[in-house]
Amino acid sequence: MRDRTLWTWHIGAGLVILVLLGLHMTIMHLSATLGFLGVADAEPTEWASVAARAGSLFFTLTYVLLLGAALYHGFYGFRNILMELDPGRTLRRVIDVGLSVVGLALFAFGTWAALAAPGAATMGG
Repeated sequence: MRDRTLWTWHIGAGLVILVLLGLHMTIMHLSATLGFLGVADAEPTEWASVAARAGSLFFTLTYVLLLGAALYHGFYGFRNILMELDPGRTLRRVIDVGLSVVGLALFAFGTWAALAAPGAATMGG
């Protein structure tokens, strides 16, 4: 039951990545198309656009959600690859705890960076 639940979360994380990364790619790399449609009025790499995204709650939440989904999806997939090697019970536990600690640490750091971005944007970098 636990494996099925974790696998379902893995698939769900993949879908979240698909949607949010698609949104990111559209905003960042199809600015000409969005400008033609009247949606985007500035180049996404200009400082004003970067600062506006950094101060936007929507972008902050989507970046944190994308980070969490990508970390879970990647680390769970890596864990499954390692489990295919059929490690012993102790090594399985070390792998589970190690990947969880590293994943949570990376998530905490990335979340801190996303939340600190508005302050850095107002200071000019």
